[in-house]
Formats: sequence, C-alpha cells, structure tokens
Amino acid sequence: MPILKTDDTRFLLDGRPFRILSGGLHYFRVHPEQWGDRLRKARALGLNTVETYVPWNLHQPVAGGELVLDGLLDLPRFLELAAAEGLHVLLRPGPYICAEFEGGGLPSWLLAHDGMRLRSTDPRFLAAVDEYFDRLLPAVAPYLGTRGGPVIAVQVENEYGAYGDDVAYLRHLADTMTRHLGETLLFTCDQPQDLVRGGLPGVLKTVNFGSRVGEGLAALREVQPSGPLMCTEFWIGWFDRWGGIHVVRDAQHAADALDELLAAGASVNLYMLHGGTSFGFTNGANDKHTYRPTVTSYDYDAPLDEAGDPAAKFHAFREVISRHAPVPDTPVPPPSKKICQLDIELTAAAPLFENLDGLGEAVVSERPRTMEELGQAFGFVLYEATLTEPGPALLEIEAVRDRAQVFVDGQPVGVLERERHEHTVAFTVPRAGAVLRILVENQGRVNYGPALHDRKGLVGPVALDGAPLTGWASRALPLTSLDSLGFATPAAPSAGPVFRRGTVDIEEPADTFLDTTGWTKGNAWINGFALGRYWSRGPQSSLYVPAPVLRPGRNEIVLLELHAPRSSAAVDLRDVPALGPEEE
Repeated sequence: MPILKTDDTRFLLDGRPFRILSGGLHYFRVHPEQWGDRLRKARALGLNTVETYVPWNLHQPVAGGELVLDGLLDLPRFLELAAAEGLHVLLRPGPYICAEFEGGGLPSWLLAHDGMRLRSTDPRFLAAVDEYFDRLLPAVAPYLGTRGGPVIAVQVENEYGAYGDDVAYLRHLADTMTRHLGETLLFTCDQPQDLVRGGLPGVLKTVNFGSRVGEGLAALREVQPSGPLMCTEFWIGWFDRWGGIHVVRDAQHAADALDELLAAGASVNLYMLHGGTSFGFTNGANDKHTYRPTVTSYDYDAPLDEAGDPAAKFHAFREVISRHAPVPDTPVPPPSKKICQLDIELTAAAPLFENLDGLGEAVVSERPRTMEELGQAFGFVLYEATLTEPGPALLEIEAVRDRAQVFVDGQPVGVLERERHEHTVAFTVPRAGAVLRILVENQGRVNYGPALHDRKGLVGPVALDGAPLTGWASRALPLTSLDSLGFATPAAPSAGPVFRRGTVDIEEPADTFLDTTGWTKGNAWINGFALGRYWSRGPQSSLYVPAPVLRPGRNEIVLLELHAPRSSAAVDLRDVPALGPEEE
C-alpha cells in the first residue's frame, strides 16, 4: 500500500526514503489508445511517477451534470494503466489548472453568472466546486495509494499565489479533499515569489521554475524550513502562441539544470514529459494587456515530442537521471511509423451559411447574446441583424471576443480582432433589408491571470452610425457534429467560410501530420475527430493526427476554411511536423 508521507528533509513511501521522479502527461491531450505507450516511455526514461491535471470544463460540461469519464476523459482507466506500468501518480484536480488550456480548465457555464468571483470564497463559485468535487473525488478515491492505488499525492488549486491570497478559499478546498481522500498527502505549488501567498499552513509547499535552480530551492526553504524539496513544474520547454516564434530550449542546458536540481536532493516533476495536443477548440490564451491565443500543438519541446517519439531531451535527461537513480536497462524506444501522402484534393464543398439550420438554432433577442448566455462552451457564434437604410454605414462593436468576420448580404466587409482594440467597420449597405452577419470565433478563453472571466462572442453594445443596433438572431455553432452538412462539388472555387471535404486511402494506419500550408485559417477534422485549429499566421503549420484516428481504407478529411486557400484546395499528410522559425 504506497502511502506517501514526509519527514524533516525527505518524502517517505511506506516508511522508506523516496525521491519523486515525475513527468507531466495530460491524459486529455493524448489519444486514449496511446496512453500505454507514453506511460511505458516514462518508465524507460527512468521516472517512477507521472503527473496530470484534471480539466473540470471537459469532465462536467453542463452545470450540475454527471461527469464525463469515457474516451479521452476516462481518468480511471488512465490511472489503472499507470499502475500497471509501476508508476505512481501526482493528481492535480484544480479546480483551476491553467495548463495553457481553455479557461484554465474552469467550465464556461460559470461565466454566465454576472460578477462571479472565480477562484475565491464567492458562495456561487464554492457551491459549483463542491458539487463537482463531490462527484470527482469519490471517482478517483479507489485509486489512492492509501487504498493500494497509484495516486500518492493530490494538489490543492494551482499556482494560487499568482492570482490571489484568499486563505479561506484554499482551506475550503483542502478540507473538502481531506473529507473525500482521507490521509492522502496534499500539496500546493507556486513560483518562488508567490510561495507565501499561495501556501496553506499544514499543507506541503512546492515550487515551480525552469532555471536558477539554487534560487528557486532557496526560496522554498526560506518559507518552509523543513520538509522535502520539490519542484512540481520544472519547465523544460515552453508553449507557442499564434503569430509568435516556435519556442525551444537547448537540451543540454535543460539537462544541466535537471542535474543541479537532483544533486541538491530535490524531487522533480518534468513539465512536460509529453505535452501532446490541445485537440479541437481546447487551447487556452494569455491576456497580459494583449490577447494572445495558444496554438493547437502542446509539444512543449518536451522529451517526448507531440507524436510521442523520444527527442533530444529524452536522451539527455535519461543520462542525467542515471547518475542519481536506477534507470531501466532497456533500449530507447524508436520513433513510431509515420504516413506521408501528398496532394489530397478536398473536392467537395459545403458553404457554412447554407448549412446553418443543421449546425445550431438561432435565439432572437434585442441585443447579441454571448456564448455563455447561449449555453455554449466552444466554437463560433453567428450574429444576424437586418439593415434598414441603404448607403454608407459605420459599425461599432464595444468588445469582440475574439475574432469577428463581418458580412453584408454574404459579402465580406471586414475582420475585427480582439487584440486590436478598435472594433469598427465601414461599409456600404446595398439595399433596405440587407442582412448583416457577424461570425465570431472563440479562439480560446484566457487561462492565466486576472482576465479569467473571459466571456465570448459580441460582449457589450453594437451601434450602427452611432445609434444602438437592435433585433438580433444569435446562433451557437459548437461544431460538435458535422453530420448535417450538405457537400457538393462546386462549379467554381468557393471562398470561406466553407467546409471542404476529401478522402484518402490508407493501407495501414500510423501517425502523421496534416499539413495545411496554403490555407488561411480554420479547423480540421479526420473521420469526425476534431484535430484542432490551423492559421497561416504560424508558427504551427501542421496538425498532429494520432494513428488511432485513422482506419484501413478510406478516410475523410474536412476543413472549415474561414477565408480561402491561397493555392489549390489540397492538403498533405506528412511524416514530420511543419513549424516556423525557432527561438531559444
């Protein structure tokens, strides 16, 4: 029965000294049929533990609803597989997780409440958390170390010191966890400067950093004079944002810092061991005065790359770990087989505006409704209003969250982006009764900092020529199913927003990358599985396709292109990812 405790300097597992050698592996960012492969590779690296967050927004998409615990979200199965590989688990259930994930894992339905203070003792927030934990924690309790399972420690909140100092909130979470989880070890994690604000008396503090190891450990020891040293997020890489540079970290530089950390006797969780993919619409965003959405790939320049193949850091870290702990005497796993198939024509088209009735219902109201008011978490909202006066017009929108394409009688007249702040479009109304359409994309809710209360759609008033524009139809387009689309072969090239479809025959499924070079912006699906977003803005130019998504024989590829392809309506499947320039 693996019970984790602490003494004045160390962790103790079943009473024996124990060093946690862990790696981050988010089950919800990896295809379930590949969990076992990634866990075996964690063992091959020399790790004895894996760490995962738990995303509230995916597990409970409806307020007060039953938990979703199947498929990509089958947390019990993931824990069973970890145990089968001889790995312990650090569980981080939040309720807030950050993770560069949509809304930091907080469900969007919380935002339907005006003025709710997230991550606080606001009674409405605590009631929602309690209801969720009363479902989640009993579901994971059978997998606790105290019951013979793999979960040896559970984190309270996540980097709370960077957000607030509501000790009563942290105490409420810790008491709730203890009520459900008994004697399981609890811990917090914070960056060095936030350790005091984010800590809780009687709960183990741990620290997050990626460099300056000595300073980080000294900061932890200053606020926690006794107990084990633990770096819960040892940042060995970083994430990318749309329009930025692909971020990498030198493998040897990271390995040297890991060696220093282990030489100090500390325990560690590599963030990340394997980053995986923010499939579908689940990427997050940052907003430190400028909104910056995160790309689909969460490769993180990790020891296991997005496809799960050992990268340079895997070899460098394995050598470092072998100096401090036993490493399995097994060869480094080879890269997985990849598919390369070029020039796949997407010959069929289904214009978005001709297929609306099957994708979502319109709600009529005086003002535009936000996504949250429509009960929608991800995707797009289409707003429609009638323009009564022909002639020059100026449209003014208080807040676009996050990107709006504006059409008049089906013709594009402008694009508005959240980060540009000024949201006005000038155009000519061709006739009385012309239809104004505004297609708004949720590009990812903010996952870090004070801007977490991040409603989507048209947020606030809309004016035309200085007067309020009223009488709207707001249509949620979550795009959870594309079965209703009516595809046909177009007589001429069609501009977006349009779904394009093609097929490709595959003899034996294997990992691959969908290269969208030449397309502008949109989303991609293969066999109904939502791969994620693409954007010519880069740095990501291809989408990872897990082998289990494919099948022998014919496979269907669908793109929602919001604008138009810059070249032929074709895509490639490639055996390597396409990325922009790098920055270390």
